[in-house]
Amino acid sequence: MARITAGLATSHIPLIGVAIDQGRGSEEYFKPILAAYDWTRAWISQSNKPDVVILVYNDHATAFDMNLIPTFAIGCAENFEPADEGWGRRPVPRVENHPELAWHIAQSLILDDFDMTIINKMDVDHGLTVPLSAVFNQPRAWPTKVIPIAVNVVTYPVPSGNRCWLLGEAIARAVESFPEDLNVQIWGTGGMSHQLQGPRAGLINRDWDQRFLDDMSNDPQRLRAIPHIEYLRETGSEGIEMVMWLVMRGALGPRVRELHRAYHVPASNTALGHLVLEKLT
Repeated sequence: MARITAGLATSHIPLIGVAIDQGRGSEEYFKPILAAYDWTRAWISQSNKPDVVILVYNDHATAFDMNLIPTFAIGCAENFEPADEGWGRRPVPRVENHPELAWHIAQSLILDDFDMTIINKMDVDHGLTVPLSAVFNQPRAWPTKVIPIAVNVVTYPVPSGNRCWLLGEAIARAVESFPEDLNVQIWGTGGMSHQLQGPRAGLINRDWDQRFLDDMSNDPQRLRAIPHIEYLRETGSEGIEMVMWLVMRGALGPRVRELHRAYHVPASNTALGHLVLEKLT
């Protein structure tokens, strides 16, 4: 049967894509940003490449806008093109789905009382493609199938951390009931603390971020109970993206081993956070 073996959490900062797309990784500013992923790239290449990545991200008004705001959506098409976010499509490969597993997960989640929006045509923006670039660099084709799961963290009301955790648990049940032998990883993206506008633009809360990283392994139950207002107060208006990390964490079950951690400031006007967690039985 299919099995989730590991989880990865990462910021999806557009600047990471800029550095890779424009070949600027040797510049002093970008070196520590891209170095955050050196360990992960090596680990992936050492017999840890997944057959499928379930990638939890948020759309930034490319596939969805105020006319359509799904709380949770799953992409079930054969493939997805990189989005044009205003300056042309990123020069990255088309994202190839595993549609059989995607449809199986969609059915399982809906029968498990999650009202998923099923998407059969959408372009995927930096929220999805930047994490792939950070880990796989700039290949001619992505070396894994990718199932997109989009979470609304842009327009309130957004789902609670606990609801995201429960979605992760339901995803794990869905994967484990799929009969094909597949090594599956789940990636949660977004965050960490940052605010892009208003008088608090540029806000970064290192202490809060570091405790969040600690508790992904040590006290994940605390993270389920963090209210929206704490994310807003402590991590800025865009820090709420971290609830998407809890989808990943919920899918891994109660026991994990932290394999790698990176934290770097600044990356654009954002705190870059990155974790790799191994699922323990």
